Amino acid sequence: MEKIQVAVIGYGNVGKCAVESILSEPDMNLIGIVEVPEIVSAKCLLTNKQPIALTNTKIVTELQDLENVDVAILSCPSRLVKETATKVHKLGINTVDSFDIHQEIPAMRKYMDAVAKENKTVSILSAGWDPGIDSIIRCWFEAMAPRGITYTNFGPGMSMGHSVAVKAIPGVKNAISITVPASMGVHRRMVYVELNEGAEFHDVEERIKKDPYFIKDRTYVFQVDNVENLMDVSHGVTMERNGVSGITHNQSMKFQLKVNNPALTAQVMVSAARAAMRHKPGCYTMIELPAIDFLFGDVDSFVTKFV
Repeated sequence: MEKIQVAVIGYGNVGKCAVESILSEPDMNLIGIVEVPEIVSAKCLLTNKQPIALTNTKIVTELQDLENVDVAILSCPSRLVKETATKVHKLGINTVDSFDIHQEIPAMRKYMDAVAKENKTVSILSAGWDPGIDSIIRCWFEAMAPRGITYTNFGPGMSMGHSVAVKAIPGVKNAISITVPASMGVHRRMVYVELNEGAEFHDVEERIKKDPYFIKDRTYVFQVDNVENLMDVSHGVTMERNGVSGITHNQSMKFQLKVNNPALTAQVMVSAARAAMRHKPGCYTMIELPAIDFLFGDVDSFVTKFV
């Protein structure tokens, strides 16, 4: 069996989990890890003793320093995805990312589709649990009940994308953003910030509330002495749809997850790396791809198992 050669760009919370998932996949080989300066924990690999599991893994600062990479897992902040992915595709390497700025996905998909086709590569965009797995469930809900309303309630739990966005705001030393469902698809964002010396809390609070990640939700910002004391990477979602199948009303469906946020995001990205090897050049979101393309194994065995 010819294994898929995978590199991980960024070794933060998601990157670490992606590495663990790749090492557990029978059809994948971890080629190496690329340090991303914006993800502080990546530097631990270069300055401290490498974990035993990564003794034979190359740690580099440029993807070009790794050979024969088929797919790169982009475990970097969403705002770095466009620039990072473009560089990777120009090297002729496929990418998988977990870009999660929902309102920007259509434009990003159009851009990455052009980049991928130009370089004869594949981009799997927004591969995670939301967007990603939840997106697929929403599609099936609508297929089952074409007329109706779906409510998606996140949390309570830590939002990685929102937390990273806050950390990038000037004056913020560390931060965590907790998503709290207010029911019927409405959410509150509880943001806890540890400030750099000299930073003004009012200025930081105003910047957070104007950020695209937060502008649509009611957001509360609190200053704390130590964000690490609040850190918990659990998260979840409850999705409900009430609708109509044909002319039959009262079709009620529900989907629920309680997860370790970075671990599930990473696993979906790693599974998507498999799908990236099975499609012609272009950019795809998860709703455009057959579920079986994410799985390792014989098609007939899955038909027997799941059908």
